[in-house]
Amino acid sequence: MQHGHGAIVHEWIERSGGAERVLDAISRALPQADIFALWNDDAERYPRQVHQSWIARTPLRRHKAAALPLLLPTWRRLRSRSRYDWMIVSSHLFAHHARFVDQPDLPKFVYAHTPARYVWTPHLDERGKGMLAKSASHWLRPIDKARASEAVAIAANSEYVRLRINHAWERDAEVIYPPVDVDRISGRSWAGALTGSEQALLDGLPSEFILGASRFIPYKRLDLVIDAGARLGQPVVIAGSGPLEERLREHARQAGTPATFIISPSDSLLYALYERATAFVFPAVEDFGIMPVEAMAAGCPVVAVNMGGASETVVEGISGAKSDDQTAGSLASAFERASVLDRALIPRSVRRFASERFENEILGWMEARL
Repeated sequence: MQHGHGAIVHEWIERSGGAERVLDAISRALPQADIFALWNDDAERYPRQVHQSWIARTPLRRHKAAALPLLLPTWRRLRSRSRYDWMIVSSHLFAHHARFVDQPDLPKFVYAHTPARYVWTPHLDERGKGMLAKSASHWLRPIDKARASEAVAIAANSEYVRLRINHAWERDAEVIYPPVDVDRISGRSWAGALTGSEQALLDGLPSEFILGASRFIPYKRLDLVIDAGARLGQPVVIAGSGPLEERLREHARQAGTPATFIISPSDSLLYALYERATAFVFPAVEDFGIMPVEAMAAGCPVVAVNMGGASETVVEGISGAKSDDQTAGSLASAFERASVLDRALIPRSVRRFASERFENEILGWMEARL
């Protein structure tokens, strides 16, 4: 982009996650920009320095809920490392509040993964259902809306999020779908990329199984994958990690569903699971949902709820099937439709989400407004 030097701002950097993949792509598209985040938990991820906030030097970086009251003032007191011409913010909580105290009028572009879920859509996020969260949301909403008004332009990661931005922030947004490594995923057989222990694990799985994969947290609804498996008489594989692991294991025992848990799989193993699974069942109502697109790139049919971002990526009868609601019965019915699809045709349906396309669209979106 021929418009000078800028800054990239991101909430916080984790070792894995869809938001981090967006940050990866933005940093490739803008290789000279400085990167700012509240803290960085993947120090080797970027060849350039990531400028962290004071929170990174405290135990608060491990306790997001405790850090929450400090995030808003921290974002408003950033200090630049040089003279910038623009900033682009990757925001899923409050990063769009970012301001450099020494350049307060810097043109700001916001790539919004979502307006803060627990503030604006608490029915989609357990964190927003308590009395304290509800009280905080009451005074946070006008502040959050005012900060969104500072942006030169806002991009949304799906049509679903664009509508929520319009409702919450009363701003228009342009949909730019996140980047997914569809060409890399679909271009090889991933079983050949596994370590010996990973290959042994894959070889030990049932010949047919339903796959569920995500963080083990409430709104991902992995319990419904287990329940769908019980209805269908199919074994399930649950991949990921998180605080609900023991609860999900107990749920599988009570449901009588043969379940294998694969904790924190590597990318190669996850892609190999997509290749082996009869279908990938994704019950969550997500803002976009990168994992279903990855599964389709690997030729795996996807079962998704007909709500949220996945409803925009799964093509009924081509790459998967859509469930009318978040119930095991509806998911099981959709599974039966998805499991008979021609897997060879599925990867073609997700070419439109390639990483190179995202980088070109982000640059074009910014250039048109500078």
